[in-house]
Amino acid sequence: MLKTRWVATGLCAVALAGLGCKKEAAKSGTASGVTYTTVDMANSGTISGTIHFTGKAPQRVQIDMAQDPACAVADTNMTEQYVAKDGALANVFVEIKSGLGNKAYAAPSDPVVMDQKGCRYVPHVVGVMAGQPVRFNNSDPTMHNVHMTPTIGTNQSVDISEPPNGTGEMRTMATAELMIPVRCNNHPWMEAFINVSSSPFYAVSDADGHFTIKGVPPGTYTMLADHEKLGPKTATVTVVAHQTATLDFTYDSPQK
Repeated sequence: MLKTRWVATGLCAVALAGLGCKKEAAKSGTASGVTYTTVDMANSGTISGTIHFTGKAPQRVQIDMAQDPACAVADTNMTEQYVAKDGALANVFVEIKSGLGNKAYAAPSDPVVMDQKGCRYVPHVVGVMAGQPVRFNNSDPTMHNVHMTPTIGTNQSVDISEPPNGTGEMRTMATAELMIPVRCNNHPWMEAFINVSSSPFYAVSDADGHFTIKGVPPGTYTMLADHEKLGPKTATVTVVAHQTATLDFTYDSPQK
């Protein structure tokens, strides 16, 4: 997994690389009749851990991109379903599944960016809040297609063409949904996943399997980890103000 970091919240709740953070908002705000809660960064905690992987990972296979000369020069042409290294697993989405009660959080206006670069979607897995835009860029000198197929009806399907070196189009998903596939009809090996969360407390494990979620209010939470092939796992964690709670998940290789 590329070590790119994405804005998961305007409050830097996710420590996974990237696009920078907006200034902390006021303690609460109201929009459309909903009172939003923002994180009290001075009295919050952190959840940090590692996604472990036991056994031998299925071998990553080289992709034949020769059908498009613009893709054939790409140097990132390995399958991404299982990115495991030294007993750790990348590209696992982690979020608070329950425990926040009736708190509602406003979605950031800054978009999460999913690029098409080297005839791949970069990054392979992203997180975004419900109501936060996603911008699909095309940094390649070839035509791409963004075909996103959510299963929840309130999240709009996307099927758009992206011209070479395009600045990208934006779409917004309204409802929390995990592992929404994104594919390119022009290049069938291109696949990525978008995870839509109802709160700002989520992360994606990096190349070393690590994840960190900051700004978490004190409390006990059910955490969810989800992998595109190995599926979801849950665990419980208690967060104390000014402290880091450690939470690890372990996935077993599907190979026997």
